[in-house]
Amino acid sequence: MTRLEESFQTAPTARLLTPDAAGAALLWNAVQNGASLRSSAISATPLQALPGDPQRVFCESSGSSGAPKLIRRSPASWRASFDINKAQFGIGPDDAYAVLGHLGHSLSFYAALEAVHIGAGLALLAGLGPKGQAAAMRAHGITTIYATPSQLRLITRVEPAAFPAVQRIFFGGGKMDPTLRVLLAERFPTAQLMEFFGASETSFVTLSDDQTPEGSVGRAYPNVKLRIGDSEALGDTGEIWVKSPYLFDGYEEGESPLTVWQDGFLSIGEMGRLDAQGYLYLQGRKSRMVTVADQNVFPEAIETVLVAQPGVVATAVITPNDPVRGAQIVAAVVGDVDASALRKACRAELGEAAVPRIIWPLPDLPMLPAGKPDLQHLETLWQERNT
Repeated sequence: MTRLEESFQTAPTARLLTPDAAGAALLWNAVQNGASLRSSAISATPLQALPGDPQRVFCESSGSSGAPKLIRRSPASWRASFDINKAQFGIGPDDAYAVLGHLGHSLSFYAALEAVHIGAGLALLAGLGPKGQAAAMRAHGITTIYATPSQLRLITRVEPAAFPAVQRIFFGGGKMDPTLRVLLAERFPTAQLMEFFGASETSFVTLSDDQTPEGSVGRAYPNVKLRIGDSEALGDTGEIWVKSPYLFDGYEEGESPLTVWQDGFLSIGEMGRLDAQGYLYLQGRKSRMVTVADQNVFPEAIETVLVAQPGVVATAVITPNDPVRGAQIVAAVVGDVDASALRKACRAELGEAAVPRIIWPLPDLPMLPAGKPDLQHLETLWQERNT
């Protein structure tokens, strides 16, 4: 592979629609000059250009349940999926991308680089607020959106009118509930909704389509091999192992005991199962799993049930340790809700062990720049509330 093939490139037709957005000019110049790029969600500037040959990308993990780690990857690991998305979804120079999140988050960083590589327009809309983002999407004729479900939910809450120009929405970083899916179909009537599962370390793992069963995050993305633990039996829940050309090189800073390589496969501690058709169903992270009444309980499964209930705007589950009872399930919930109805729904779908002991109403959830709930901050708020 030549140096040109290894580096990011700015296609001649690429257009920067928001030149004053934070990090926009630096991104543009660094790609054109072949510089390495570091993105950060916690520094004063979202991007930093770095010297060095060959070109590399450094981005932070989301830090939703621990300190962010600095991830190192080659441009080729992302360029491979740029070309797949371009061909599979018919993206070209006439398209315009909206990136709703901060460039310091790997999803937003990826989407911005995909846009300039393909030669589309790029609008960086972080910091505008939902109303400002909605107005900018109309003004720039946005056709393609990359976002988290939380970011999309905010757009639907403030904007009742439809966006007929939008053709595709790629979303990840959280499960989309059925209510939000209906709202998105109303606001974006011509858009294909593509849910993907992945992480900063893995990039794309699975991608959903119109045939994906409820509760699944789709089938393996092109050129991805999946394996569940050491079991050969379909339907068994186990650790998800991934092998693909999109995997990261390693951690530049920080480490995770859950990140393990084995015969070319990578695991980051996610648990799930595969059905006979190859659809992946997530259970949650090993690091968040707790044992209640001798049963393994995944907070993510509780969150999925809760956010689908009437009146729930957002939710996050924490499991603080009680010296007498052990792990207790606390569900922080935003919205006008009936606590008994929420417990009943969890009991019906997940069993008694997964019923939240406490429903904690909040006006808003603390959020990370990545668009995910800040679980560490939420746990701190809970501790302060109970001291």
